[in-house]
Amino acid sequence: MKKSGIELDETELLVSKIVEGIQEKKGEKIVTVNMTKLENNVFRYFVICEGRSNTHVGSIADSVKDYVREQIRVKPMAIDGYENAMWIAMDYGDVIVHVFQPEIRAFYSIETLWEDAEVAEIPELS
Repeated sequence: MKKSGIELDETELLVSKIVEGIQEKKGEKIVTVNMTKLENNVFRYFVICEGRSNTHVGSIADSVKDYVREQIRVKPMAIDGYENAMWIAMDYGDVIVHVFQPEIRAFYSIETLWEDAEVAEIPELS
């Protein structure tokens, strides 16, 4: 099954590499939101995490961008939010990455917007 030029298994690989890129910079409270079973979804997955400061949020986003490019040769279509680094969104087509500071994440709580989506918490590395 194709959507936006990426096979579903390729999308799952992309999600795993995004998570690894987040983990490289010790991103916190990582969750994936699987929206593949929802009707009329625009995206297949959200990957959401937190950083403790503007610098941490920016370094997590940089790590995701660099790690995914190096590992599977995929670049984001767009990135927004580096200006204040309170919330950086990265568009990978079927996958959207959100890197938040904790207070902004709590305010928007986007992982709770789709009650039928599968939300998976990723255990933090030691």
